[in-house]
Amino acid sequence: MRQRNARLMVRFGLILSITWGAGCARTAASGCSNPCGAATSGPASPSAPAAANNNPALKGNYAFTFSGIKGNGTVSSISAAVGMFTADGAGNLTSGELDTNGVGTGAALTAQAFTGTYTIGADNRGVMTWNLPGRAVQFAVAMTTNGNARFIEFDASAGSGTIGSGTIESADTNAFSTASITGDYAFGVAGLDDSNNRAAIIGRFASDGTGTLTAAAGDLSAYGTPYTLSFTAASYTVSDTKTGRGTMNLAFTFGGTPANLNFVFYIVNAKRLLAMERDTVTTATPLLNGVVVQQQTPSGGFTNASLNGNLVIYLTGLSNCGSGATGVPKAVAGLITADGTGTLNLDFDENYCHAPRTVTGFSGTYGVASSGRTTIALGGYALVAYLASANQAFLFVSDGNVLFGVGEPQTAGPFTNSVVKGTYAGSATYPASFGVTVFSGEFTADGASTTGNISGHEDVGAPSGSVPDEAFNASYSVSSSPTNGRGTMTVSSGTGGNGVFYVISPTKLVALSQNDPNPAILVFEQGSTTTVPPPPPPAPTVTLSSLTLNPTGVIGGLQSSTGTVTLSAPAPAGGANVALASSNGAASVPSSVAVPAGATSATFTVNTSIVVVATSATISATYDNTTLTATLSVLI
Repeated sequence: MRQRNARLMVRFGLILSITWGAGCARTAASGCSNPCGAATSGPASPSAPAAANNNPALKGNYAFTFSGIKGNGTVSSISAAVGMFTADGAGNLTSGELDTNGVGTGAALTAQAFTGTYTIGADNRGVMTWNLPGRAVQFAVAMTTNGNARFIEFDASAGSGTIGSGTIESADTNAFSTASITGDYAFGVAGLDDSNNRAAIIGRFASDGTGTLTAAAGDLSAYGTPYTLSFTAASYTVSDTKTGRGTMNLAFTFGGTPANLNFVFYIVNAKRLLAMERDTVTTATPLLNGVVVQQQTPSGGFTNASLNGNLVIYLTGLSNCGSGATGVPKAVAGLITADGTGTLNLDFDENYCHAPRTVTGFSGTYGVASSGRTTIALGGYALVAYLASANQAFLFVSDGNVLFGVGEPQTAGPFTNSVVKGTYAGSATYPASFGVTVFSGEFTADGASTTGNISGHEDVGAPSGSVPDEAFNASYSVSSSPTNGRGTMTVSSGTGGNGVFYVISPTKLVALSQNDPNPAILVFEQGSTTTVPPPPPPAPTVTLSSLTLNPTGVIGGLQSSTGTVTLSAPAPAGGANVALASSNGAASVPSSVAVPAGATSATFTVNTSIVVVATSATISATYDNTTLTATLSVLI
């Protein structure tokens, strides 16, 4: 798939394309004081509508994370940033602070203050400028329906600049304290060292709310070798209760070698931290970036039953190819089907050494420890995962590719073209090398039964140069067999291309391009919708006429939604008992709700759990053979 047109990915409606302003002109080898490696001069910014000001769409406190690769066509190196800012809803950014890290002099900034401005148009696209010492950094912004955002860097030109992506997430200032970090947590971080060797760490720990971390466990994949970590000490502190900035130290041994890593993090809420490794980048201390999320540990601990059903996985890494090429980006997406007792099946697609590959019916075994650590054996391959909750995990493949990513539960199928329908936001994520092209955009799928069609516009950030507002057109097809929810896409715009994707739910899918020499994972996601199927004939005198949720998007584990069922007429004598159900563990509902006699509606509470990635749960209500559904977006 063409590098520009093939990189599509969704993150609940918020799209950010970023254009960095003036910065230093050093090569990647010498480092750069620009926090994400901006080029000295960049391409034109993506246009943002000036009319119909919608600045209140971005209002409140936000934390952000960014992972990128800066390069000049000859040499490249890793770059990362974490931080926070406050948006006033009127176009001003205040109380901004960021930490950066990378290779070379000036690449690391510590608690650097900044201010800025922004403008959001009626279509939720906009421009944001950060005023840093000696320079201004400009972004193109697109908002999601939940008030969060996603961004890509948009400054590369003529083979020089930075390729990367990140997220901006609404932050809870009430959680800006050491005491707020309490309970079990799982984490996943990945990145590169100063020689572009890839590394990843996944694990878990328990926090007592006083700065001590206990029961720490983890696994490291680096330089082609997996290691189990033996922790000797672990601690954290929130040093700034105004910005939510904290630091964390992890001391451990692996293979008999002692190691000590220091992280800086910014709090999103008590259940989610954005973390970046802040030591000087060397072969002993790679720059790792990722997230820490509260672990939903079942009573008695995790078991094999915690991995049961369909799980969509997506990962990226680097490969050494038979041609002698090294550091070639690799991307994998697939479907794990687990039986809850230790046996699973994997169907997957990968872009490996510039070539597509499809594998079906790959059977294996797994074992889940009470801590959530999970080992998976598939033929000659080994995977390690740490569960954050049932069917949600951080994972990596224990080989030289250092494939790292996440897994999330697939909702009940079967899936066909009609499932992929509506407006989607998309972008490329987890870029593993400077050659990867990133993008963000908005797209509409028609769900046509024979051949579906998708169209839209995207902003592209490629090493060769950035392209704003590029048209995109493609056809697609989704099948429930032999792999439930696997789809294919053929791009007709630009130079064309092919891709494959896996449906996670009616509102989310992940994809990878099959003929892109530098692949990334592409994620598409849409806002929640309510589906009301027609009642079966003959219709009863009193029918279930609607099911609604308010709000339709909530933060998992922190917020709940209120469901309302409405009848076509007053409930008969004795009332009407409406059965309720949820499609997955991200949301839970009572087994039923009663509409009192003479009333036409009743309400119920939809409780939520913490999720590793944004997840859609389908809530269903059934009365007198009529079933209605509504979709709840459970956010991070």
